[in-house]
Amino acid sequence: MGKRDTRVAFVNPIAAARASGPRPQAGPSIQEYLSRPRPTWEEWQEEQKRREAKSSSLAFWEDKINIKFREDLRKTREKQLGSSSKDKKEKKSSKKKKKKRERSPSSSSSSYQSSDDSDSESEREQRKRRKKNKKEKKKRKRRHSSDDSSDEDRRPSKSREGKKSKHKKHRKSKKRKERSASHSD
Repeated sequence: MGKRDTRVAFVNPIAAARASGPRPQAGPSIQEYLSRPRPTWEEWQEEQKRREAKSSSLAFWEDKINIKFREDLRKTREKQLGSSSKDKKEKKSSKKKKKKRERSPSSSSSSYQSSDDSDSESEREQRKRRKKNKKEKKKRKRRHSSDDSSDEDRRPSKSREGKKSKHKKHRKSKKRKERSASHSD
């Protein structure tokens, strides 16, 4: 039993490349890359100025739009706040007027009474009537509910007994009809 052969064939890569011949070029050579046309210092500065001008014009345009948007926002806020504040002022003034009217005694012999005042007085009267009616209805409901509950506590409900007896009568009448129908056949 001999030893194994552990030797590996070694090929010199440079010699192999030379033997295979010249390679096809994949891109520009180093010489071509270095001799490429490049801008002069003045041309490069001009290009930089153009880029800055573009970015500054974009920034200027954005600023202009932002200013317009802010103005529109301010106007709409003023409209909204103005209308709400006007509404609040009107409500407050109308409340004050109502309080003054309620405080001052109204007599039938007043020298001048506007149609608005008479309308508001009639509306007040209607509201009072409605409130009274509502209160009366609530009282009635309470009375009825308390009456019903006290009646149920005192005696067993006749309505349930009546329903049961009605059902029994109905069943009996059905059975009679069925019997009579079966006898006649």
